[in-house]
Amino acid sequence: MTNLNKLIELADAQQNTNYRGVAKVLRSWTFLLLTDAYGDIPYSQAIQIKQFVTPKYDAQKDVYFGLLDDLKSAQADLALNGKAIAGDIIYGGKIDRWKKFANALRLRIALRIADREPEKTKAVLAEIAAEGGAYISSNAEIAQLVYVTSPNQNPISNTFDTRNDHRISKTIVDKLKSLSDPRLPIFASPTKDVTPEVYIGVPNGLLTSDANSLGLNKTSKPGTYFLAPSAPAVILSYAEVLFDRAEIAARGLSNEDPAALYKQAVEESLRQYGVTEGEINTYTSLPAVKYNAGNFKKSIGEQKWIALFGQGLEAFAEWRRLDYPELAPAVAGTLGGKLPVRFIYPGREQSLNGENYKAAVAKQGADLLTTKLWFDVK
Repeated sequence: MTNLNKLIELADAQQNTNYRGVAKVLRSWTFLLLTDAYGDIPYSQAIQIKQFVTPKYDAQKDVYFGLLDDLKSAQADLALNGKAIAGDIIYGGKIDRWKKFANALRLRIALRIADREPEKTKAVLAEIAAEGGAYISSNAEIAQLVYVTSPNQNPISNTFDTRNDHRISKTIVDKLKSLSDPRLPIFASPTKDVTPEVYIGVPNGLLTSDANSLGLNKTSKPGTYFLAPSAPAVILSYAEVLFDRAEIAARGLSNEDPAALYKQAVEESLRQYGVTEGEINTYTSLPAVKYNAGNFKKSIGEQKWIALFGQGLEAFAEWRRLDYPELAPAVAGTLGGKLPVRFIYPGREQSLNGENYKAAVAKQGADLLTTKLWFDVK
């Protein structure tokens, strides 16, 4: 966050508002991850660390509303005919793509609050439309970080270079198997000891002894796509934008066709991973994959969850919001059969910002994994 604030200072020093716009977009994305994970967070005072060493916590609703204001302001800062920027490792200085990314984040937040603040959602969509705003419109425009490969800077790839005890979840493997999903061999690696089931995931939340008894050679690592040094870290994809637009239409907030947008979203997620057109046509024609107008949350929730593989925090947020797919608690869970619905605050907050931490916990009710956040209405 400190580096993003320095980028804003650079914008002022060089009289280049594009730096400020980029910094606001990335800062908004960072704060969005934080509030989605924890709920109330230090926000309005957190970016003024010289003034507020122990910043107050803002209510989650206020954080979302503030981020929408920041992203709208970023749009005004991002000038297509403005000065060029250097050091852009996301879009290579293409300001038009930063503007699309900013709008896509606004769309993400507008849906995050849709069950709580539907009028605000409508207002945000109207603002974007009035600005003539566009969203990410192809897989070439995905907001993602492509890591340097020499030396290898990819943290996931680096992890598997030095250890061999991480395995893919049985939950996603079984879901992909049930749908004959062509992304299975992309998301998972085949087991070394080939069995009738080549792809085998590990149940979530096993005790270490039980997990070890399964055997490393009899369970699947993530697919080689994700183990490669060049595997990108996706921030916001074209498929997500299409799913969001499909949901907006399903909620009656646009005149677009939700079924067509949903189908296109599934297709673009598959294309993102290089699935062939023939496989795409076969997959999207399956009854279990086709759009269910009677339960758009189920159709969009399940396919969006798959498409968000590798984006754990966003998949977690959308699962809580849409309530699909239906997931089972961890095998050795300690929450009485419940699933976690948030992260607990870091211990350093309790020791370094204790007074504001206690006030936030009192307001939210508790600092537990089962404490529901404001946006999670069900």
